[in-house]
Amino acid sequence: MDCGNKFSLASRHQLAKGNKFLSAISDDNVMMKQILATHDPDDRDVDTRSLLRLVENILKRATLAADATGSYEQLESMEETGTNQAGLTTMLEALSYTIDRISSEISYKALEGIDPHATTLAIFNMLASYEWGAKLVLTLAAFALNYGEFWLLAQIYSQNQLAKAMAILKQLPGIFEHSVALKPKFDALKDLVAAILNVTWCVIDLKELPSAYISQEVPAMSTAVAHIPTAVYWTIRSIVSCATQITSLTSMGYELALSTSTDSWELSTLAHKLKNICDHLKKKLVLCHQYIEEKKDTESFQMLVNLFGMTHLDNMKVLKALIYPKDDLQPLVDGSTGQRVNLDVLKRKNVLLLISDLNISHDELSILDQLYNESRAQGMRVESQFEVVWIPIVDHSIKWNDSMQKRFEYLLSIMPWHIVHHPTLISKAVTRFIGEVWQFRNRPILVVLDPQGKVVSPNAIHMMWIWGSLAFPFTSVKEEVLWKEETWRLELLVDGIDPAVLNWIKEERYIFLYGGDDIEWIRKFTTTAKTVAQAARIPLEMVYVGKSSKRERVKKIITTITTEKLGYCWQDLTMIWFFWTRIESMLYSKIQLGKADDCDPLMQEIKKLLSYDKEGGWAVLSKGSNVILNGHSTTVLPTLGSFDSWKQEAADKGFDIAFKNHHDELQGITHPCCRFEFPHTSGRIPENFKCPECDRQMEKLTTFLCCHDENSNE
Repeated sequence: MDCGNKFSLASRHQLAKGNKFLSAISDDNVMMKQILATHDPDDRDVDTRSLLRLVENILKRATLAADATGSYEQLESMEETGTNQAGLTTMLEALSYTIDRISSEISYKALEGIDPHATTLAIFNMLASYEWGAKLVLTLAAFALNYGEFWLLAQIYSQNQLAKAMAILKQLPGIFEHSVALKPKFDALKDLVAAILNVTWCVIDLKELPSAYISQEVPAMSTAVAHIPTAVYWTIRSIVSCATQITSLTSMGYELALSTSTDSWELSTLAHKLKNICDHLKKKLVLCHQYIEEKKDTESFQMLVNLFGMTHLDNMKVLKALIYPKDDLQPLVDGSTGQRVNLDVLKRKNVLLLISDLNISHDELSILDQLYNESRAQGMRVESQFEVVWIPIVDHSIKWNDSMQKRFEYLLSIMPWHIVHHPTLISKAVTRFIGEVWQFRNRPILVVLDPQGKVVSPNAIHMMWIWGSLAFPFTSVKEEVLWKEETWRLELLVDGIDPAVLNWIKEERYIFLYGGDDIEWIRKFTTTAKTVAQAARIPLEMVYVGKSSKRERVKKIITTITTEKLGYCWQDLTMIWFFWTRIESMLYSKIQLGKADDCDPLMQEIKKLLSYDKEGGWAVLSKGSNVILNGHSTTVLPTLGSFDSWKQEAADKGFDIAFKNHHDELQGITHPCCRFEFPHTSGRIPENFKCPECDRQMEKLTTFLCCHDENSNE
């Protein structure tokens, strides 16, 4: 064929291709009926993933060569794709004939200028007995034979004589001498090959979704599966177009390629179509993976529930399920040394799981650290020793970032106990289990496991705050025993906080513990109390213990009390925080034991104190250890103010008896309201609650609170 005939034939081919391509895109429904009619799969199995990895390796290397247009240094840095070569060889022995047939079919029909749709349809007929993913990967493998050979010769023809001869035979030197002019065509080809690979991976990924966790009844899955025939058709159709470009270059020369622009337009249009198909499939894949993850999380969650209902020889199975189930890394950090350790260090020990988010406060850590070190210093018996493990909980929907990493590293640096190496080791199922079963919200909890991994306390942090290491082994049974031994005394409120107050107790002094955030009431109360003490000739001490909230406000009041010399107060805000945390823990401990509404005088007084804290000022009066009364600001100050009316009774019966009698008379008239606030972050919230003043069921309300003077506890 002379040169003129060659261009004439090529022109007819290009014109026909352009018209047919436009027609094909506009008539998808008719084509898909033809394609679906060819589909008759049998039970033959093809390892499409392994074959696709091999094909992708060829195409990506060839694509990089195209990008380099003669410079191939990037190829040296590309890692080998991991495939089972022996298994591949066996599979290819069975498939090589089919792959060669497809390759020959594409090349022959490209030379003849046959309609690309007809070529695509012929391929579907050849592959009728294969499932959709296999059709696609086998066709792509056939294309990779020619595409890979084309670029391989391009890379080595200047160094290898055999390659040079073959390249000349295929007219490659002329093509690469004009690589700059041909760059738009090569770029369009490269983009389409990338789009083909993307769609192919989507199809394979959909095919390999685990049927144990998802079925075609799931909307996202059914929609994606219904779209696969169309995706496979247009991807194979695009492979045919790519193969036609390579065949045209090697059979008709670069002159033809430079003279036509229709090819680049067709390739770009197909790449755009495949991108839309890929985007659609990827969205459905994301939904499918979310569905599968939810099913797996539910399965893992139920496994945890079942696991904690079983009896075990030791705690290893439970700890592995909670922290990290594999053996490929050391999941803990020893806070005392900074060294990574295995879970075995916890084997057959009492384990306290400190569970919190990254916002655990400095106050909480400071007191926990003190209690932990005290228990270590006491040299507890081997059978009484326990280990603490911090399990950091993070929101899995929030991407891990630098600020979170810095915060975690800071906490890691100051904790003396064991720490989970990284929060991401804790799975979604475990996070859900900790939230739903152990009632973790945001406030730290301390779940106690015995040496066999049994939960002996769902949250021992309350008894840890109240009794410290005396609460060992931190079981719910021990908690009940400690409450039975406890009485309403001043040491219960201030134990372990301030030695000065403990000395006053030993000296049998009268002591006022008082709090609130009304500085005018504090001025009147302290001044009046001093005056009454002088008049009654009693040794009186007073200590301001702040408020459970409004930290900044309390800070200012402490400054005022100190400046105006109104009395003694705790300068360290951590002491104030610990005082109120212990009081709140007394209530939560009883709630956890299901005894918050027991007719227990001690608990009634604790509830009163917490309620008064929410409603203005308050004061607790004791003589030594014995608590005389616990009163609200609206009754305590008037009682002191009317001392003249009961001072004779104080002289006759004693200050403590007279004060209580007169106070109770006022309280019977005023009836201050009781109010309790249970943050949603506190975990276990009672459904019903009785008033400590009148013993009636309290009304339950929802409150939205915004305190702008509240700072972080850091």
